[in-house]
Amino acid sequence: MLTALVFLPAAAAGVLLCLPRSTGRRVFLAVWTAVSAAVLALTAVLWAGYDHGGGIQYATYARWIPSAGIGYHIGVDGLSLPLLALTAVLFLACALYALRETRRVREFAALFLFLETTCLGLFAALDLILFFVFFDLSIVAMYFVIAGWGHAGAARAAQKFFLYTFTGSLALLLGFIGLYLAADPHTFDIVALTARDPLAGRSAYGALVLLAICLGLAVKTPTVPFHTWLPPAHTEAPAAGSAILAGVLLKMGTYGFLRLAMPLLPEAWRTYAPVLVVVGVVSVLYGALVALAQTDFKRMIAYTSVNHMGYVLLAAGAAAALGADTADARRLAVTGATYQMVSHGLLTGALFLLAGALHERGGTYAMDAYSGVAARAPVLAALTGVAFFASLGLPGFSGFIAEFQILAGSLGPRPVATALAVPGILLTAALLVRALQRVFTGPLRLPGTGPGPPRPFPDLRAHETASIVPLLVLAVVLGVFPRFVLDVIEPFSRTVLELAAR
Repeated sequence: MLTALVFLPAAAAGVLLCLPRSTGRRVFLAVWTAVSAAVLALTAVLWAGYDHGGGIQYATYARWIPSAGIGYHIGVDGLSLPLLALTAVLFLACALYALRETRRVREFAALFLFLETTCLGLFAALDLILFFVFFDLSIVAMYFVIAGWGHAGAARAAQKFFLYTFTGSLALLLGFIGLYLAADPHTFDIVALTARDPLAGRSAYGALVLLAICLGLAVKTPTVPFHTWLPPAHTEAPAAGSAILAGVLLKMGTYGFLRLAMPLLPEAWRTYAPVLVVVGVVSVLYGALVALAQTDFKRMIAYTSVNHMGYVLLAAGAAAALGADTADARRLAVTGATYQMVSHGLLTGALFLLAGALHERGGTYAMDAYSGVAARAPVLAALTGVAFFASLGLPGFSGFIAEFQILAGSLGPRPVATALAVPGILLTAALLVRALQRVFTGPLRLPGTGPGPPRPFPDLRAHETASIVPLLVLAVVLGVFPRFVLDVIEPFSRTVLELAAR
């Protein structure tokens, strides 16, 4: 079932590309939506059958390149299952949002379906080379999404995105080869490498491998100072592309820290975790401060992703500080980091789709061009307000549960770093409330408004509402009833901390 879940979208993409363009845009969009809905249904079946006791489940193994120690090995646990569900939800939301797309619809739908397979495959991969293959293919697919359907500066932004993230993937591959060479017998299997801990007692070698892996993951996350590809990629990408880039692809980096760096390199991780804590705190504060200075609505949202991913890195680094008196706190930090990935994916996906709706009506992301939009588009304004308040960590939303766990869990092991990160919450609240006031309240002002009849500015259409509202509803459900997700995540948190303490 897991293999069917992973490759169903790619198979559908191949079918779409075999159909003639004359088939009609509605057919392409209907297939895209139906397949995304089927993937979500299969994910729900996996979740329903998942044993909360933890461990790798639904595992599938097949020989692939046995002479090089490479196998087709996939499975899910308490880290990957929530991210598989997040991926399925966001891709279905983007399919619904794109129902009015008219530009090369066959290729657009096929690219997103292929991209969905790369994301699902990465979160299910239990072999380093399989992980790397899906990692690289996601870069290629997103490059074409940005370059082919983006705004005026899309070609340059797509090129920068590709070069940065592909360079990071090469560093990641070097780290994987280092692990392979250290293992006896040689293997790329993540489960086998985790059990053997091949770099135990080899501090210099372990430090170099950790450096390579963390560099590749830091570019993808992205953390300061490897974040500069992110704002132009988001600003120039189509709304659906931005939602997937921030909601899913960024999580590949933070997922890698918890899946690979902590359990595969426990000794090196414990030694150098303070560096990652510092990088996390800097990303939290820098992302919030730079977002506060933005005048571009979409660029502002992009910088808040740097801020929110910094919290994940802070929690992962804090969890490396060993001590019996902080064991519960460290488990809470890892649980919060995983929950933050899910929460941020839902909220930032909704925000980028809302930004796309604003741009479709006004033709610009410049916040100075708008004022009093709530008078013309009250539903757009209301949903944006809900998404903003959820993103700043208001109680009752998933963001509060995630940030509370991260800060509470990190405070014991790393009190100074955690205290320094707290102002990031205040800065995020300030920038989001200010943007809400500038764009949606006050006297009515729209781009291009001048003498003559007022410019049409319709409220959200049915397909836009259908794509955005479920994301915000899920953010509320996870904020009020988090237990059903936490029951899945917490066994993984205990396991990964036991592995990191070896």
